[in-house]
Amino acid sequence: MRRILLKLSGEALAGEKKTGFDEATVREVALQVKQLAEEGVQTGIVTGGGNFWRGRTSENIDRTKADQIGMLATVMNCIYVSEIFRSVGMRTAILTPFECGSFTELFSKDRANEYFEEGRIVFFAGGTGHPYFSTDTGVVLRAVEVEAEAILLAKSIDGIYDSDPAVCPDAKKYDEISIDEVIAGNLQAVDMTASILARDNRMPMLVFGLNEKDSIVNTVKGKFTGTKVTV
Repeated sequence: MRRILLKLSGEALAGEKKTGFDEATVREVALQVKQLAEEGVQTGIVTGGGNFWRGRTSENIDRTKADQIGMLATVMNCIYVSEIFRSVGMRTAILTPFECGSFTELFSKDRANEYFEEGRIVFFAGGTGHPYFSTDTGVVLRAVEVEAEAILLAKSIDGIYDSDPAVCPDAKKYDEISIDEVIAGNLQAVDMTASILARDNRMPMLVFGLNEKDSIVNTVKGKFTGTKVTV
C-alpha cells in the first residue's frame, strides 16, 4: 500500500485506563507508523474521542453542542498523538475542517496531498466539522477525498463479530465480510452512514486489534489476523 488512512479509537489510545492517554500505547503506534513511513507508506490518521467524551451518550446537553465537544476531544487527541510521533523523529501536520487558531491548519485536499508528498504524517482532526456525523464518517470521507487505498481501523477488539464478544462468549469472528453484509446485519464495524459512504465509494476497510504486537505494520504487509471488509 502506498497511502492508508489509520483510524485509532479513543478507547484504544487510553489502553487499560479507558480514559486519557496511555503513552506506551501511543509510542508503540508511533514506532510502527515510523517504520511504514521509512518504507514509503503515506499515512493519514483519524482519532476517535471516546477516551474523553461521547456526545451521543449525553442526555442533558443539546446534541449539537455535545457533538462539538466530541470534535474538540479529537483535536486534543491528535495534538497529543502528533507530539508523540514527533518525539520519535517524524514530521506531522494536523488539519481540521474549522479554524483552531495556531493549533491546527484548515483542511484542504491539496494541502493534505502536499504534506503527504513531503513525507509528513497527516492528522485529520475534528471529524467532518458538523454535528450528527461521527468520526467513523469523518475517516471514510477523508479516505475518499485523499484517495487512500484502504482504511485501517485499529480498535480495542480484534475484528468484527456477529455479536458483542464482551457479552456473548460464543460470538463468531469474521475473517472477511462484504460491506453489504455489514450493512444488512447492522454489525457496526463503523456506523451506518460511514458504511454506506464506504460502499458507495468502494473503500475497503481492515479491522484489527491495536494491542496486538506490530498489528499496524502486519496489516499493511498482509500478515493480517483481523477482519477484511470488502467492497
